[in-house]
Amino acid sequence: MSADIVVAGPVAAAGGIRSGFLREANAACAIGWREVLSAIRNPVSIVVTIIIPVIFMGILGGSISQNLGAGLQFAYLPFMLIGMIANTLYQGTITGVTNLVEERENDFTAELFVAPVSRYTVLMGKMLGAAVAAMVSLIGVLAMIVVMQIPMDPGDLMRVLMLAPILAIAGGALGILFIGFVQDPKVAGLGVVLLVFPQMFLSGALIPSTNSSGLLGVLSKLMPMTYSIDLARNIFYAGKPEYAFAVLHPFWLDLLITVAVCVVFIVVGTVMFVRRDRNR
Repeated sequence: MSADIVVAGPVAAAGGIRSGFLREANAACAIGWREVLSAIRNPVSIVVTIIIPVIFMGILGGSISQNLGAGLQFAYLPFMLIGMIANTLYQGTITGVTNLVEERENDFTAELFVAPVSRYTVLMGKMLGAAVAAMVSLIGVLAMIVVMQIPMDPGDLMRVLMLAPILAIAGGALGILFIGFVQDPKVAGLGVVLLVFPQMFLSGALIPSTNSSGLLGVLSKLMPMTYSIDLARNIFYAGKPEYAFAVLHPFWLDLLITVAVCVVFIVVGTVMFVRRDRNR
């Protein structure tokens, strides 16, 4: 009888762990799927998906290409396209994750924080859902290939798109770090703008930053998006003559910094968010 109890103890413990893991995994998937559906069904999100590429690629990018492109040692339009793919993924996931601050107060997510689900699960589900939604929003950027007649080899484009999950999670990591320290919805809304737009212009998404020096050069090197965008360009320009002119850093350095920043931002941001939420 005692032997049966000894055996049953570890078995029951293992079953409890497995059940708890499945519950958390199901919750994360449900949160992520809700995030994707919200983005798809939101008319504002759909309009932004179309307008942002038109403004930044069609108008700003087109103007830069026509007026300054001839002075570059590489074709500007493909360079811009890769930058905007990375920027869209980064921006979309940051926005989705930081929305958690507002939803924490007045939305479905508020109920999750009183449900028997770990706050870590809520954050991970939110980030993964926002990452998938950001990848869906690439439709507008990719449509500009046809609209602007950007010369693009399908194989090169597919290699960059395979990197999309890493780029999206990199943006989500920055979003998690941000909400770990900011829990006021108004401050969070303004903070997203300050997180995204300076990086868009300083990281080389639209404007080449190879020759940036002084304060602009320092800021460019401090921007996490700089290394994510350069990682995508490393893959796109690999083996091409333009590689030396279009790419800032070696592949290993971009990958190392991107992964390290993701891990640090996610760990620190998650710990801070959970600690602040428990102290509410």
